[in-house]
Amino acid sequence: MPQQIDSLEGALAHIQGILESSQERFLLGIVGKPGSGKSTFTKTLLKSLKSDEVAIISMDGYHMSNEILLMLDRRERKGAPDTFDVSDFAQLLVTVRQAKERVFFPRFDRSIEASIPDGASIPASARVIIIEGNYLLHDSDGWDVIAPLLDQSWFLDIDDWMRQARLISRHIRYGKSPEAAREWALGSDENNALLIERGRSRADYIVSV
Repeated sequence: MPQQIDSLEGALAHIQGILESSQERFLLGIVGKPGSGKSTFTKTLLKSLKSDEVAIISMDGYHMSNEILLMLDRRERKGAPDTFDVSDFAQLLVTVRQAKERVFFPRFDRSIEASIPDGASIPASARVIIIEGNYLLHDSDGWDVIAPLLDQSWFLDIDDWMRQARLISRHIRYGKSPEAAREWALGSDENNALLIERGRSRADYIVSV
């Protein structure tokens, strides 16, 4: 049964406790449905902690390219579990765990719907690595290798109406028509959300946002 973290302040205190309790690298997974605010939440944590000992990895950099998705006939399902390069993502986590120097990894750019190789990095000074993504607790499509690589996982809990409204606004912001945005958010995105919900019980903590 997951434990509860009820506020941003509680989340910050928890991470501060991790930093104070060990000098070893700690991989913390932040999981949430599409539109749950994972990126905003993790960036807020990083800004609030003001520490070069905390860094972020986003799973989104491991989206397969649009060209590969078209070849596999998965382009219309981009964002589903089988549209990511899970093996390369898992290898990144293994590398980050062991690395004593800066590690580079791809960054996803929503404005071009593509990943930029070596677009982000983890500095050698970082001890708590926050990994954010939809499928860190997913148990099929090859994702079952990810959870064992994490030291702890948090599942973000948010009202579904608010989450869906955010998604629709985001899709419009990046170029979809209001009709197409709503269709994608309540179709493909919502199908993925149902899969992600199955991992809630495997999280160590549920975080209210």
